[in-house]
Amino acid sequence: MQQRTFEDFKFNKQILNAIEEAGYTIPTPIQQKAIPPILAGQDVMGIAQTGTGKTAAFVLPLLMNLKYAQGEDARALILSPTRELAMQIEENIRQFAKYTDLRAVVLYGGLGPKTQIAELEKGVDIIVASPGRFLDLYLAGNIVTKSLKVLVMDEADKMMDMGFISKLHRILEVVPRKRQNLLFSATMSELVHKISGDFLAFPTIVEVSEQATPAQTVTQTLYYVPNLKTKINLLQHLLKDDETLLRLIIFCKTKTVADNVFSFLERKYGAENIRVIHANKGQNTRINSINAFKEGTIRILVATDVAARGLDVSNVSHVINFDVPIVIEDYVHRIGRTGRASQTGDAITFCNPAEEYYIRKIEKLIRQQIPVLDIPGEVFIEKTGFEERQAIAREIDAQKRKDNPDFSGAFHEKKMANQRTNKPQHGGKRYIGKQKPVRKKR
Repeated sequence: MQQRTFEDFKFNKQILNAIEEAGYTIPTPIQQKAIPPILAGQDVMGIAQTGTGKTAAFVLPLLMNLKYAQGEDARALILSPTRELAMQIEENIRQFAKYTDLRAVVLYGGLGPKTQIAELEKGVDIIVASPGRFLDLYLAGNIVTKSLKVLVMDEADKMMDMGFISKLHRILEVVPRKRQNLLFSATMSELVHKISGDFLAFPTIVEVSEQATPAQTVTQTLYYVPNLKTKINLLQHLLKDDETLLRLIIFCKTKTVADNVFSFLERKYGAENIRVIHANKGQNTRINSINAFKEGTIRILVATDVAARGLDVSNVSHVINFDVPIVIEDYVHRIGRTGRASQTGDAITFCNPAEEYYIRKIEKLIRQQIPVLDIPGEVFIEKTGFEERQAIAREIDAQKRKDNPDFSGAFHEKKMANQRTNKPQHGGKRYIGKQKPVRKKR
């Protein structure tokens, strides 16, 4: 029989009051399935798409099991791939632990460690950390691990994508062997499978939907767009719809594209409505931009995938994928920024010819076709410039080589075809070596 309310989990009054104040009434499917085994002390592997209430699914039973502040050293460690997600988890802990005396500290790079060390020295029950900063502070003697009872790995698939596997193995060597382990991931890649084997002991597997399925509350659409300038024109056309596009995130695959899109929008709509966040932006700038977006001060956030996970903002009406992500799992996480907490949202993707390869892979991953829309007649379709045309052709060649190592490139194929049919190249003249015409001897 399914749990229907948070009271059914036998949480104490302090936690129930905090849940009520946060406005939660009915547990989400992942919470209903994951909370009981976590409360019982079992190892749990949770496969859950983003935006399903996954963070509360492990934070609430963790707080219940820890109950109150105790000693100086942490009893729970939560590992996160990005500082944004780490901050989001710590915010959740503060929200649900407000009527307890439990102490949480968040540790991440990008800032000097002095403040974080001072926080640890005050005494801590829960550490939320990125793997790199945790190891740095542990190796410097600022963290004692002997009291750890619970280890949580959140967004395990992103950790693997970001190359954290060696750091995670190092952390597993320095934490007590006897502990409860919780692993959460949106997808089940081969590397996640590998780390789960090293990490979990006979886990309870909790899956709330098919792997990598986008939230059912998100409507997806796709535009095939020939080039960068036409993408800008289409974006400008869509942004005219002020009434529908209330709050949106525009995802770009590089810092350069994100800055260019931001500069264009800033000229068009003014700096007071827009922010851009990526890895080159300082930590405080990123935090301030995310907070301004959460509070509704700004309407548009331009971001790279550094912000795709751990950005929990309600009422995001639209996500626009200005570029198709190369790490295909990031598509699920990007579009999961909208349609959160049972609300509806729209995800719109722009795809140039070199990105069609990734769209096919994404559709295979999510096991559905993304509906295609025609570019509206009012949008001017620009001619693709020579350099961009060459870059697209090179990218398509690289994709073909990836799938077929024997592929030699489009130019080579054309040349071979000409040789097979014995057609002369270069306007009928035969060229040998360095393309010099053969002269007849007199």
